[in-house]
Amino acid sequence: MIKINVVAVGKVKEKYFAEGINEYKKRISKYADFTITELPEENFSKITDGGKTIIERETSHILPHLKGYVIANCIEGEKFSSESFSRTLKGLFDRGEGVITFVIGGSYGLSNEVKKRANKLVSFSDMTFPHTLFRLMLTEQIYRAFNIINNTPYHK
Repeated sequence: MIKINVVAVGKVKEKYFAEGINEYKKRISKYADFTITELPEENFSKITDGGKTIIERETSHILPHLKGYVIANCIEGEKFSSESFSRTLKGLFDRGEGVITFVIGGSYGLSNEVKKRANKLVSFSDMTFPHTLFRLMLTEQIYRAFNIINNTPYHK
């Protein structure tokens, strides 16, 4: 069974986001071994360097969790439709990628080091989203991709 990891900086504090994420996590488990790893978000109340130190600290937490084919979510990444996203995932599965890891950075984004380690950079939009909302969006799109791949009626 394919393994999909989501490595995300920060905790989901809002109950409604957590419930949605857990629902999609349960649905995805029909298709893949799916895990979410939450990493500590650095305290940014005393920023003096534009967040550079925070990104460096968060990078040190992120890097050990990057396994398999790594997809970093960042604004400068490639944009996909749901159909093309599912084709991309299917291509990875068909090619034998056993582990796919998605990375969601903290409030200041991802370091160049994490982006260089990634096999692909992906953006969902030019807009900025709260990280917890984005985590819900990502889990839904992964679930949707599996439904497109398996030709089920979820995706219309």
